[in-house]
Amino acid sequence: MDLFAWKIIITTFIVIGLIITFFNFVPIGLWISSLAANVKVSIFNLIGMKLRRVVPAKIVLPLIKSTKAGMDLTVNQLEAHYLAGGNVDNVVNALIGAHRANIDLQFEKAAAIDLAGRDVLEAVKMSVNPKVIETPNVSAVAKDGIELLVKARVTVRANLERLVGGAGEATILARVGEGIVTTVGSSLSHKIVLENPDAISKTVLSKGLDAGTAFEILSIDIADVDVGRNIGAQLQTLQAEADKNIAQAKAEERRAMAIAKEHEMKAAVVEAEAEVPKAMAYALKEGKLGIMDYYDMQNVIADTSMRSSISNAGNKNQPLTTDDKKNKK
Repeated sequence: MDLFAWKIIITTFIVIGLIITFFNFVPIGLWISSLAANVKVSIFNLIGMKLRRVVPAKIVLPLIKSTKAGMDLTVNQLEAHYLAGGNVDNVVNALIGAHRANIDLQFEKAAAIDLAGRDVLEAVKMSVNPKVIETPNVSAVAKDGIELLVKARVTVRANLERLVGGAGEATILARVGEGIVTTVGSSLSHKIVLENPDAISKTVLSKGLDAGTAFEILSIDIADVDVGRNIGAQLQTLQAEADKNIAQAKAEERRAMAIAKEHEMKAAVVEAEAEVPKAMAYALKEGKLGIMDYYDMQNVIADTSMRSSISNAGNKNQPLTTDDKKNKK
């Protein structure tokens, strides 16, 4: 083969390579689809998306969808929302749903809701079809001390204007539980609440619990009311037990003080008895007590000790007196 033939072959391979690279880089299929849907997206826009690392299908397909739904969105709006980290397809679906339901929702508002981390499509669905939130059993005690377990169903509708920065379902449940506790706690008897459970709904609704939230409360329905424990009786029982323990502690304190006083008095008696021999010796020495007087006193003591021994002979468990212990020694 001559040099000219080699040039033709090399040129052919280069052209084929360029064509393959072009079709791999430029989504011609999306461009044809956009033309068929009468959506103006140029080849240069698709190439720019590739250069900006934007997936063209996530921009062109939602744009075709919105155009077919009769909405006027641009490539720049969708691409800017994609680059900001938003879900373009979800936002377009929400806009189409709001347009079909005659809800005034602009692209900027929907994009802000999506970027705030909320599901804008779910919010539009909740605006059309309200959601029912069921509270757990809320424990409340009436003034007569009886506990009531109340379960409520709250019907809410999304408020698109307050969806950015508004509180969520947890706040609604907390406020409804607070209203239930307040209503039951202000009732004189639990029977009044059982007879008129709708009073809870009326009281809670009148407090405007949806203020500052992303929802609008449509109704609050009491699903179930159960009678729980007698909290008042339990508190009285605990108080009586505490009073009893305090009284027992004070009585034990008084008994210990009495025993200590008794021991103190016995010690004083023993101390006084120890002074008796000294007094007798002093009296003998000074002549104030004669020898016969001393012997007479000893006879009296011995006679008294003998009588005590005879009287204690029938009761061995009775403790010995001081004189008996001295005689025994």
